Amino acid sequence: MLALLWAVMVGAPASAAPPGRTTVNASVDSALPPGEAGRTLTVGTKIAPPFVMQDDTGGYTGLSIALWQRVAGQLGLKSHYVARDLSGLFRGLENGDLDISVAALTVTEPREARVDFTYPFYSTGLAIAVPANGGGPWSTIRRFFSWPFLTALATLAGVLLLVGVLVWAFERHRNPEEFGGGVVNGLGSGFWWAAVTMTTVGYGDKSPRTLGGRLVGLAWMFAAIIIISSFTAAIATSLTVDRLSSGIQGVNDLAHARVATVKGSAAAQALRQRGIGFRPTATLDAALGALAAGRVDAVVYDAPLLKYRLRNEFPGQMTVLAHTFERQDYAFALPQGSDLREPINRAILATLADSDWNRLVARFVGSP
Repeated sequence: MLALLWAVMVGAPASAAPPGRTTVNASVDSALPPGEAGRTLTVGTKIAPPFVMQDDTGGYTGLSIALWQRVAGQLGLKSHYVARDLSGLFRGLENGDLDISVAALTVTEPREARVDFTYPFYSTGLAIAVPANGGGPWSTIRRFFSWPFLTALATLAGVLLLVGVLVWAFERHRNPEEFGGGVVNGLGSGFWWAAVTMTTVGYGDKSPRTLGGRLVGLAWMFAAIIIISSFTAAIATSLTVDRLSSGIQGVNDLAHARVATVKGSAAAQALRQRGIGFRPTATLDAALGALAAGRVDAVVYDAPLLKYRLRNEFPGQMTVLAHTFERQDYAFALPQGSDLREPINRAILATLADSDWNRLVARFVGSP
């Protein structure tokens, strides 16, 4: 009776709600397919902090769970959570065991061919984790066996041999006591003299006595000062940079590095498409454990998941490079052709437009 009187007064239909009463549930109910309102959905999930975590009571929390709870509340749906591995989240949707998968799922073309994704609720990219100290003592030692270092060492030896040949050519007849004794002995003496002169050791056991030999010696003394200074500076710079950085500055540096990522993940697919070899691991923790132990040089995975793990489990041991690559869009996954996709998309968009969403992102993921 009151509804009819209100309709007559304002010219609205009798079914309209009076002022002060929300109509959200009514619009949501009309958006759901018949018989779906109030249904309990089987929700597949997988622990992937900060998107899915377990609280002290054994329940689920995290950014993905918080969003889904708000979406389910708007739609009047109930949830029964079941834990699955990554492949099981998609296989369950295909065989009808799951109604929706809520986790840290990124939208990719191969996955889209198997399931339907909702509207993305978070966008990021793949990131690279490296040791914070540049790889530890072994990484520093390995630089002494790197091709650039060995090349520089061979070049220096060649210069020493050249100078040794010159001084031997002048001294072998006039100074046989110090540079004589055959070609091999004479060249060895010349090489030795060039080396001790360059390093300013100056043992005094050998010294040129001819005019030509002394001119070579004079020129070599000045040249050696420049060479040894440059060589020392190059080594010092290399070792200092090694302490501050692993040498991996971006995705282009991964081609010649030992890389690990989770088997079957979007990161594994991206590395494979770029032709970058990697060591597949069962979990992200296994990949980070290999990095901490020095068995790999870098770990590639979704940026927010890497940052969360490093911040909470490996503080100060590893760092995530600033630049990301291969954009990653997170979304919920549904069976192909699901009637719930459209109402869920509307509820997601309504939640993302709410000011509370940014607070949720800051709470679980943190600042970018």
